[in-house]
Amino acid sequence: MNFYKPEKLPKLMVAPNGARPSKKDHDAVPITISETVKTAKACFDAGADGIHFHMRDENGQHILDSGLCKEALIELQKKVPKMHLQVTTEAVGKYSPDAMRKLAFDVMPPGISIGIREMIPSRSPTSEDISLYKYLTEVGTKIQHICYDPKDVDLLSNLLSLANISKEDTWCMLVIGHYSGIPSNPKNISPFLDKLEEHEINADWAVCAFAKEELSCLKTAIKLGGKIRVGFENSVLMPDGQIARNNESKVKAIKKLFD
Repeated sequence: MNFYKPEKLPKLMVAPNGARPSKKDHDAVPITISETVKTAKACFDAGADGIHFHMRDENGQHILDSGLCKEALIELQKKVPKMHLQVTTEAVGKYSPDAMRKLAFDVMPPGISIGIREMIPSRSPTSEDISLYKYLTEVGTKIQHICYDPKDVDLLSNLLSLANISKEDTWCMLVIGHYSGIPSNPKNISPFLDKLEEHEINADWAVCAFAKEELSCLKTAIKLGGKIRVGFENSVLMPDGQIARNNESKVKAIKKLFD
């Protein structure tokens, strides 16, 4: 299919479900493909120009499944043809780099997020790693490199050099804090940017953050010229601290930060 592939990283991407949130956490977490498509349309109408989504199995658990990813992409394309669609390779402690690579090769999605430390746990890119990133770049898949720590930028720089991939307009996601409870501090954004500058990576970057500290991190990212990702994968809180009714209400409220 002729999927929408923007030149620039979406200004506001929604991550409506993630790998872990369930209906027990919030009844508006989309689990099925139909729920994800419905949420995507509502969030697009509310101002999100991209969606980062996870597939779930029959028990609601995160799964890397090529067939489900392809089915979801087809259904999303029908409802939100001008929304950037990004699948995930997140390992969640259960998937190997081989499984992550297989999903990427099998699906060849319009967009994909790859946690570089998950894909290359040895921190030494192999020929398989180099081939994957080169192939995805050549076929036009928009890769967003997930960096959990500034040191991940060192690995990213080495990979790009070995794969002979341009460091111009490199899509990055800077993860500030952690879902497990590590606080999201806006002061932790600058060390990532310093690393990107050190390695001469001209990044098109965004930030995601967690819990009650999310808002301050998003505001800082925008002030520094970055973009943002929001949604129930990261936090169910509205800017005023109240529980969001759904993902789209959160998108609508957060979009005002750009005004």
